[in-house]
Amino acid sequence: MSHFSTLRTKITDAEILKASLRDLGISVKTEADVRGYNGQRVRSDIVAMLDGEYDLGWSRNSDGSFDLIADLWGVAKKHNQTELINSINQKYAVNKTLAEVKQR
Repeated sequence: MSHFSTLRTKITDAEILKASLRDLGISVKTEADVRGYNGQRVRSDIVAMLDGEYDLGWSRNSDGSFDLIADLWGVAKKHNQTELINSINQKYAVNKTLAEVKQR
């Protein structure tokens, strides 16, 4: 049985997501495995390599948005998952807005 959860997000820009994770001091891999419970792994387009044995991953949907894939129970053992995901979403929103302003 998989421990991975899949959550819909409003994230659509892979480059801005990767930059946002790096801004937060999180290592990023592309086309990599998300680590979960008991060595389980799932392939993802973008992976945030977290401290400990668990990661966050994002996989692109057919509509261009990304789903967040993670073993949330495992992530919660070492991180406040709500704060972590909120900080990623906030950083992404700021960077996306800045990129849109620069384009104009």
